[in-house]
Amino acid sequence: MFRKQSLILLLLSALFISGGFTPAMAAGDGISVLNSLSSSLGIGQDENEILEPDVAFQFDYKFKDNTVAAHWEIAPDHYMYRDKFKLVIKEGEGVSIGSVSYPKGDIKDDEFFGRIEVYHNQLDLRIPLNNATDKTVLTKLKITYQGCAEKTGICYPPIHKTIEVKVAPGAAAVTATAATESSSTGFVSEQDQYEQLLGSGAIWKIVIGFFLGGLALAFTACMYPMIPILSSIIVGQGKKVTTRGAFTMSLVYVESMALTFGLMGMLVSMISGSFNIQAHFQSPYVLIPFTLIFIALAFSMFGFFTLQLPASLQGKLSQISNQQKGGHLIGVAIMGVLSALIIGPCAGPIIIGALALAAKEGDLWLGFLSMFVLGNGLGLPLLIIGTTGGKFLPKAGSWMDIVKYVAGVVLLAIAILMLERVSFIPTMVVMMLWAALFIISGVYLGALDPIKEGASGWKKLWKGLGVFAIVYGLVVMLGGLTGARNVQDPLHGSTIIGGGGGQAQLKHLAFKPIKSVNDLNTVLAQAKAAGKYVMLDYYADWCTYCKTYEDYVFTDPKVQALLNKHFIVIQADVTDNDEIDQKLLAHTDVLAPPAILFYDKNDSKEKRRFRVVGVMDAEQFLERLQLVLK
Repeated sequence: MFRKQSLILLLLSALFISGGFTPAMAAGDGISVLNSLSSSLGIGQDENEILEPDVAFQFDYKFKDNTVAAHWEIAPDHYMYRDKFKLVIKEGEGVSIGSVSYPKGDIKDDEFFGRIEVYHNQLDLRIPLNNATDKTVLTKLKITYQGCAEKTGICYPPIHKTIEVKVAPGAAAVTATAATESSSTGFVSEQDQYEQLLGSGAIWKIVIGFFLGGLALAFTACMYPMIPILSSIIVGQGKKVTTRGAFTMSLVYVESMALTFGLMGMLVSMISGSFNIQAHFQSPYVLIPFTLIFIALAFSMFGFFTLQLPASLQGKLSQISNQQKGGHLIGVAIMGVLSALIIGPCAGPIIIGALALAAKEGDLWLGFLSMFVLGNGLGLPLLIIGTTGGKFLPKAGSWMDIVKYVAGVVLLAIAILMLERVSFIPTMVVMMLWAALFIISGVYLGALDPIKEGASGWKKLWKGLGVFAIVYGLVVMLGGLTGARNVQDPLHGSTIIGGGGGQAQLKHLAFKPIKSVNDLNTVLAQAKAAGKYVMLDYYADWCTYCKTYEDYVFTDPKVQALLNKHFIVIQADVTDNDEIDQKLLAHTDVLAPPAILFYDKNDSKEKRRFRVVGVMDAEQFLERLQLVLK
């Protein structure tokens, strides 16, 4: 077969050189030319005939209730790539694409792309369109797809179809991922809202939407460690720090962090699959070494030793980074990258929505832009804090030493936060480390030193803060010894609160653990037979929000009552992020925990629009459950 194709190409080249093949012919239908030439040579007239694109992949559609029902008839011995679909709104102000669920295809070992998912015979795709205006909008939807022929080995170039429809105000009556749902609430999950924003194709909407989304992420608990990291970098400059220098270092830190997010989005777009980069950086082999690095940095702040590179290497780095004027910019950039990968925000609906659609679209630019803009929104408060902090920090004297000591304590706190994510370290050990940090800090603040006559007000203030730190440390120690695991709420879940009754109230749900896709399918079949819904909770030891659900949502009596009555509750622990975990995540189209999925009791299909990503309190989660049951 390859000899025949080579012969055709050689003859085409000869015809072009001799003038028998003109540019006008090349600009016409190339496939028709190949078919005609093959026919004249007596080769490929039957089984190797090259079909026209619209014959190989016959496209048709219907439009009803703001939903495009697209259909393809795929010729025998041909297939379409699942990850080559692209949907873009070309015209229609206020119209966006809803969440599109692609059916499961066949796995094929492709010569060029490796193991991929493809469709044979036929394909049906439901594309919901949402209209945010109060009037009907004439809209042009561009659908791009691509496929290949099995026997000839010929792959068609991307095929573009633009259809024109009139979209009524409101959301699609039937969503692509929940076609059988009868609810008319128009509810769309948090993840799908951001997928729709990204899928709208409007650059200005993407920039504004994801910048504001990143700004919202900046005020979540997972972002707090970045503030002391940046502050300690600035404090480490000592007397040399200026407002301009603090701004420069803050800008380098923020932009390196944003660039890391952008590259993360680009990488996900390239592989067009479920790949959680941050999960790979939550391995003990990564967390423990960096914990030790933060401990070393903290002790250097306390003056126990000085971290210094060899003089020859310092000289080279000085020339590269202009160290004397601009600060240790290379080191600052490295800390920004590590912060994004290791200490950065937990996977929320904004990040998951951006990465999920980037994976589906396979658009490198879209994936990079959305995540880069998000990173800049997330870093704006850091830029302000870093710059103003540099302006008001003391420039000389004993005050600078005090500030450095505080930064050292905060770096130790970050080290403990990282150790919390290591699965084999007992919770009690982590709580004891927190207690030790508070108690020792209190001692250094002078809690145990007597106040001499004539002592200043500052001396009394430090002693008072020291006493408070010791008392809080003792409470944390007590909580850790009696079952608690949250340093911010050190007695939550402790057996000493209310005796046995307190522990009973915080009893966790009886989750049934699952590991693989087969496990999930088995439970879904059992639930359908029993007439119950299924709730699948994704959990990981390194997922901060997952522990919030464990301690504050799944322990709520009202939540438990509703789940136990109507649901079979299952949990997938993806801490290891091994091959089986990744297959399950890909099968359910989940990028990372926290993620909570609900499956219908009648057809065992996911009620996608009610999917939960990010954090919720018990009251919000209860409202979501009630929507699922409607």
